[in-house]
Amino acid sequence: MSYTAFDAIKIGIASPEQILAWSYGEVKKPETINYRTLKPEKDGLYCERIFGPTKDWECHCGKYKKIRFKGKICDRCGVEVTRAKVRRERMGHIQLATPVSHIWYFKGIPSRMGLLLDISPRILEKVLYFAAYIVTSPGETPLMKNQILSEKEYRDMREKYEDDFQAGMGAEAVQKLLATVGLTAEESDRKLALMEQAAPLQADKWELESQMKFSNAQVDLLQERIDKIDEKLRPIEEEIESLNGLIALSDQLHAELREASGQKKARIVKRLEVVDAFRISGNKPEWMVIDVLPVLPAELRPMVQLDGGRFATSDLNDLYRRVINRNNRLKRLMDLHAPDIIVRNEKRMLQEAVDALIDNGRRGRAVTGANNRALKSLSDFLKGKQGRFRQNLLGKRVDYSGRSVIVVGPELKIYQCGLPKEMALELFRPFVMKKLQENGVAQNIKSAKKKVDKGDDAVWDALEEVIKDHPVFLNRAPTLHRLGIQAFEPVLVEGRAIKLHPLVCTAFNADFDGDQMAVHVPLSAEAQAEARVLMLSANNLLRPQDGGPVTVPTQDMVLGSYHLTYVRDDEPGAGKVFLDEDEVMMAYENGIIGVHAPIRVRARREVNGVMREKLVDATAGRIIFNANIPQDLGYVDRTDPDHMFDYEITFTVGKKQLGPIIDRTISKHGFTVAAEVLDKVKATGYKYSTKCAMTISVADMTVPPQKQVLLKETEERTLAIEEQYKMGFMTDEERYKAVVAEWEKTTDDVSNALQENLDRFNPIFMMADSGARGSMKQIRQLAGMRGLIANTAGKTIEIPIKANYREGLSVLEYFISSRGARKGLADTALRTADSGYLTRRMVDVSQDVIIREEDCGYTKGIVVSEIAEGGQVIEKFADRLRGRYPVRDILDEQGNVLISKDHMMMDEDAKLLEAHGIHEVEIRTVLTCHAHSGVCAKCYGMNLATGQRVGPGEAVGIIAAQSIGEPGTQLTMRTFHTGGLAGGDITQGLPRVEELFEARKPKRMATLAEIGGRVSIEESSRGSLASINVTDQESGEVKNYALPHTGLNVHDGDIIAKGTALNQGALNPHDILRIRGVSAVQNYLIQEVLKVYRQQGVDINDKHIEVIVRQMMRKVRVEDAGDTKLLSGSMVDIFEVEDANQEVSARIAAGEKREDGSELQCASYTQLLMGITKASLATDSFLSAASFQETTKVLTEAAIKGKVDHLLGLKENVIIGKLIPAGSGLSKYRAYAEKLVPDKAPAQPAEAVSAEEAAAFNAAYSEMSGEAAAPAEDGGAAL
Repeated sequence: MSYTAFDAIKIGIASPEQILAWSYGEVKKPETINYRTLKPEKDGLYCERIFGPTKDWECHCGKYKKIRFKGKICDRCGVEVTRAKVRRERMGHIQLATPVSHIWYFKGIPSRMGLLLDISPRILEKVLYFAAYIVTSPGETPLMKNQILSEKEYRDMREKYEDDFQAGMGAEAVQKLLATVGLTAEESDRKLALMEQAAPLQADKWELESQMKFSNAQVDLLQERIDKIDEKLRPIEEEIESLNGLIALSDQLHAELREASGQKKARIVKRLEVVDAFRISGNKPEWMVIDVLPVLPAELRPMVQLDGGRFATSDLNDLYRRVINRNNRLKRLMDLHAPDIIVRNEKRMLQEAVDALIDNGRRGRAVTGANNRALKSLSDFLKGKQGRFRQNLLGKRVDYSGRSVIVVGPELKIYQCGLPKEMALELFRPFVMKKLQENGVAQNIKSAKKKVDKGDDAVWDALEEVIKDHPVFLNRAPTLHRLGIQAFEPVLVEGRAIKLHPLVCTAFNADFDGDQMAVHVPLSAEAQAEARVLMLSANNLLRPQDGGPVTVPTQDMVLGSYHLTYVRDDEPGAGKVFLDEDEVMMAYENGIIGVHAPIRVRARREVNGVMREKLVDATAGRIIFNANIPQDLGYVDRTDPDHMFDYEITFTVGKKQLGPIIDRTISKHGFTVAAEVLDKVKATGYKYSTKCAMTISVADMTVPPQKQVLLKETEERTLAIEEQYKMGFMTDEERYKAVVAEWEKTTDDVSNALQENLDRFNPIFMMADSGARGSMKQIRQLAGMRGLIANTAGKTIEIPIKANYREGLSVLEYFISSRGARKGLADTALRTADSGYLTRRMVDVSQDVIIREEDCGYTKGIVVSEIAEGGQVIEKFADRLRGRYPVRDILDEQGNVLISKDHMMMDEDAKLLEAHGIHEVEIRTVLTCHAHSGVCAKCYGMNLATGQRVGPGEAVGIIAAQSIGEPGTQLTMRTFHTGGLAGGDITQGLPRVEELFEARKPKRMATLAEIGGRVSIEESSRGSLASINVTDQESGEVKNYALPHTGLNVHDGDIIAKGTALNQGALNPHDILRIRGVSAVQNYLIQEVLKVYRQQGVDINDKHIEVIVRQMMRKVRVEDAGDTKLLSGSMVDIFEVEDANQEVSARIAAGEKREDGSELQCASYTQLLMGITKASLATDSFLSAASFQETTKVLTEAAIKGKVDHLLGLKENVIIGKLIPAGSGLSKYRAYAEKLVPDKAPAQPAEAVSAEEAAAFNAAYSEMSGEAAAPAEDGGAAL
């Protein structure tokens, strides 16, 4: 039986009956093991009779040993003969002498017990911890039910009314109140009496059931007695069941809710949520009080012997021991009829012991063990990074993996990696053993194992065979985006280091200064097919962030390409003419022409069946470079006879040019050709960067001769500024600004002088110009001047560093600049942690956004056009349209269809539209997608990592989170100081992204106009403020704002729209939502996030941010539930409200009316904007929310509501150990995989998948996702 054969998982509160049903026996003693014999003590915390035997197939006393006695219960020691692993799943219980409350339900926020009983948590605490009495049944007295009495009041009342009323303290009293919540006085008394009547019968029944379970006694006889007890119990239990006060209480609260408002309304909504949760889920309120405490299976709180003969034990054992000791002591005191005050104290101590076991430290001081460390309670085992959820369920260790240091492998193809022989043998050990047996080298697996251990020659041959068609995964931590794990074909190498292809380093963010990488082996045929088709490095050449190429040659390769393609007129052989390319190469090899010399060469080409030729300009280097590049990338217009014969690349190629070349190759020829082109460019780049023999010398750093003159002039000007300050013509602030401005200008002037002074063929300049290494900024520090430095607070220091590194810094300059270096390192460390946490929150909020359907059919989208700011185009129209679908057909003026709504738009479509004068288009977007779970393929558009339309099951939410999170580390931490009064701090970089995604109020907020109209500005009586009136010209409504004079955005007499910012500052997204509506706030968030990334030169596609914003706006607050089944004031999913309203509309259409004859009403609601943390916790899946943050709070809430998790997201399925419902795990996709691999995944590791199978899988995948699958080549794997 598979443990994962279910579709949903439900959580609830365990009833005492349920706990007893789980239990295999009562733990009565606090002892663990006998330290002499090392065997578990009977009835103790490790008792074998309860939890199962410590050794397989062996009872405690040794009477039964061996598997043949399987299932027998020993008559001497009572231990069942079975496997020892049952000690991981069998639970025990402790029968408590008095009920105790469960701290989660009493102490959680809000206190569920308090809400249900309508008592404040502070007072409830007094009752539970025996500091006050509570009236459980007032009888005929004037007391009220739930009234609190102090010790003195209680005694007075007892004297006055004697036994006419009942009051109690502790959890026992609270349990009675919970059992009778919402009932009348008579019903309460009746229910309590029935419960007392049922208690002894239930105890007898459990005793008999446990005898049946744990002994070989006569089953029939016991069953007969159980049936008799059941007959007596049934009518009592049925009557108890009928006395349910929650329904009455719910109706009463609903009635109160209609009348209430303000604080009272909020309180009633909170109470109603809890009451309805219990009413609907079938949980009983009295179960929040524990009668029977479950005991965790013994192996889950292990005890191990240390070297010195001492024992290390789990903290839980100490906590259980305290509970058992106190419980046993309380039983003894109660049997002895000890004075009430002593019993009460013992009961309080038992309550505290159980609290510490469930959640240590939640109330009062935490219980500490040796060396004053707080003990880890059950809650601590669940929460945090080291808790069960994140440590064991979301992160599992896997077999068939290894790690080693990486070294560069320039000789490898892009889809290969070098695997050390020893490591490969260990990873593929079972495969090799099977191959040895197949080849007849070994007779059986045992002898094969010996051969592998010895390392025979035949073993290495078998390993070569096994590895040939078997891809492996390489992973480098931290895996910030999906390109951090890629598949490669292994090549066996000597040594102990993994060899990595230099072009995939960018994707892994790897370098060879000691980085390590992990190797994983895909076992099943399906896994291997996926590795080949979806994860092979040659198929992952594009960035999922923006669709740009990720495998762009860098460093030496760029330098080599640059060296080949620049022209130098003074080289030997300039101006010579050659017959053909071969002659050029011969001349170059013999030193007749230089590699950069401009020459002319005859090019031949067949045009319409006629051989034509022409002399074209070239250099030897460009001929060599062009040999690697397809000659149809569109750089040359081949239809023009003048340029028909030209080489494709006729310009100097640096890093900036290589990107587009690769991009064009991929879009024109696909990944296979692009991978080959990349390998060729890599090889030529390395070869010629070696040949050009670039060096750096001190003499290359030429300091511009104008520098000293410029410095002298600036010093004179700063002295003049000082003079003006001393004479009182300017303030200190103005002086500071003027000095800083002077030095900034000088730094730029020196930099410009340096640039003019640098020789074009200066090696340092060439390195920076080509983009191989370094930048103009760094050259400025080497040979210009370092300029101004900011201090730790971010304020610029007005003393500049006039020297550069070539001249050397003075002591003061060195001291000033050391601070910057230190701040840089500290910043990087902080940034990495913050960026990681932001990514984690985004993954959590968007992990269940998966492509679940083809088309949701919704006909509203967002209008996009070119984004320009200050006359500068920030994002072109084509970039915004690329990979998107229009909402409806786009027509020209004559009404002809230019672009169909089923066509995914590309760059050429944007040109077509612009040619027809269309500059804005309404496109489909995930923001308006109406797919109920996940999003649809049409609204998402193109999968940027493949350049094709997105396939079913693509986990677009995770891709979005990774695409925004991965560049997060590059964003600066700085808060920008503008200095002066008007400016203040502007949050930038990573904190700004976080502020936007968490939907926080920004620090310096702008005020938005609540209405549109004419602005009039008057002087306010308070000097520094201006009084701004906005008058609506239609209704005459006037709104007044008092704002500071400085930084106003509006002028007297302006006519403004609703929601205009009246002064400078960041906008509060909640205000935008309230005043300007949903689409305005969506647009604001997307553009603001993009702005932050653009400042750092990072490109991110809008659709990733749209996915996150969609998740932030999933929820609405129901203002008035109307005639739907929703609860007014509650927060629900927007689709849930829409569905409920559709239902009501259908009833209205059918002519249904209310009882009083009035019309039925739909629910009215307000759209909410939630920060990503809050949105993650508001997800429908309690498993996903519990594994994110606030684990205990989430589980408490889920248990009360009896929540069901339908396992729709990725996280929930990972936790349970099912296949994730994305990619090939989505059921549609599984059908294809099963066609390919007819049998279920084999138990033993599968053989390598053949090229034919891979091609079949490839075809199936493309059929389904509408993608063109890359063809297999060389009869090998599909690349």
